[in-house]
Amino acid sequence: MIAVKNITKTYGRKQNAFVAIDNISFEIPSGTSVAILGKSGSGKSTLMHAMSGLDRPESGQVVIDGRDILTLRSKDVDAFRASKMSFIFQSFFVQANETCYDNVSLPLEIAKVPRSERRQKVEAALEAVQLLDKKKSRARDLSGGQKQRLAVARAIVNEPEILFADEPTGNLDSVTGEVVEDFLFNYTKSRGATLIVVTHDPDLAKKCDARIEIKDGKIASMKGLPKATKKRGQA
Repeated sequence: MIAVKNITKTYGRKQNAFVAIDNISFEIPSGTSVAILGKSGSGKSTLMHAMSGLDRPESGQVVIDGRDILTLRSKDVDAFRASKMSFIFQSFFVQANETCYDNVSLPLEIAKVPRSERRQKVEAALEAVQLLDKKKSRARDLSGGQKQRLAVARAIVNEPEILFADEPTGNLDSVTGEVVEDFLFNYTKSRGATLIVVTHDPDLAKKCDARIEIKDGKIASMKGLPKATKKRGQA
């Protein structure tokens, strides 16, 4: 369960202050796929960053499995995130000069998984996205679609409970995008993982169990999620 409670994030100060997300609340049951929809600048990516602990809002709570991650120290947030979450971004963020194998192995190295266990996990992740035959290839030599599949393999190698995907198919053609989308939904559904997709694509959003539309930093509409539990004494 992810419970977002009254979070607000502001950039800048005084007359230059800009409220990116404004007093947002909702709850996501474990195993749910959720699309966060909105135009550029609506606050949808800021919301994802706040939910995952990549950025810290001024107020509110983000409670994951009973822990408010906003009360944790930075290094504890990092450890919590590494143990439960993974990320896929539109721009891939793969290490161009490293092999596919080494790119996927990186999260396991950070998590201090013994070398003896890494090979099986890395090769299983590469096989899942049909890149096992490219394990010795440099990431720079891959096509755009292959790079995104490599990013997916890196994201799933540590079997996350929560997978955040920020415009995961934004740089892909429609056919390749469909392949990546189908894999993400099948993967998270088969493992009971939570999938949170930030997108401006309504067709991708329709594939999710639930949708949250963000406009000007506020929730414009929400479908498929329970109402957030209000604080005691809150109207």
